[in-house]
Amino acid sequence: MDTDRLHHAARASGPGPLLTAVEHLEQTPYADPLIRLLRRAVRSVPLGPVRDLLHGRPLGHPAHPLLVQIPIGTWLSAALLDLMPGRRGAAHILVGAGLAAAAPAAVAGWVDWAELPPEQARTGLVHALGNTAGVVLYASSFAARTQGRVLRGKALGMAGLATVGAAGALGGHLAYRQAAGANHAEHVSHLVRDGWHHLGAVTAFPVGRAVAARVDGVDVLVVRGSGGTVHALAGRCAHMAGPLAEGKIADGCVRCPWHGSVFRLSDGWNVEGPATAPQPAFDTRIVDGHVEARLQHFHQPKCHPDSSPDA
Repeated sequence: MDTDRLHHAARASGPGPLLTAVEHLEQTPYADPLIRLLRRAVRSVPLGPVRDLLHGRPLGHPAHPLLVQIPIGTWLSAALLDLMPGRRGAAHILVGAGLAAAAPAAVAGWVDWAELPPEQARTGLVHALGNTAGVVLYASSFAARTQGRVLRGKALGMAGLATVGAAGALGGHLAYRQAAGANHAEHVSHLVRDGWHHLGAVTAFPVGRAVAARVDGVDVLVVRGSGGTVHALAGRCAHMAGPLAEGKIADGCVRCPWHGSVFRLSDGWNVEGPATAPQPAFDTRIVDGHVEARLQHFHQPKCHPDSSPDA
């Protein structure tokens, strides 16, 4: 019986119509010209250090999912109060508070979105448009409540909540199915075995150049300094798995060639975003003319961001 049930489940299983539609969205390039235009516009805004703050680098993970909890929470609370008699004023205040909180959440989301690859950017654009529609509905709800048109305000609020909920489902797909905002180097500590690993002869690593190596099937970036020191980091960027061995080495750091995240060579610390997580780093030593590496299990700052690889 178990075999029959398993056979039936295998035949019946597969993506449903909703998931099929979302996966089709990921592969549809019609909006790509608009995406390129919007991406250039977002990247051109001179945010300076605020950009890293919006990415969530001080938190160690994207700030957008945290910021969206405020408008969603206030709007959900307003919807519950709308179902209770005598709560008009409180619901009105909550709708307004959610509108105010939606602005920083949206800005953080757009900043993250501008660094996504095409498949994620397509999903993210529809997610953003859905949230924008939800904000418009809530702004209309707030205006109606202000004018004393309470029933209209409640109806618009419920429509806004449904729209934001649907957009939030797309955001969940973007984060958990497509891994937008995830740490793409988290797996390194689970794959690399403890102890020292052979990287290659010292002569295989020219001074000051980024060289790719492998440890337990994991890509590793190796940089040898002029003073004989050797630095090694996980070779795939924590932000979107960009190849760090193809990045630029300067001031004791490596810049990812894909989205410009900067990591300190000495300990993997993410000096600049959009990466929000540090890069796994390795201790190194030279034994009989060969470089060996051992994974560091804690990220502890060892030098100033501007120091050279030899510091």
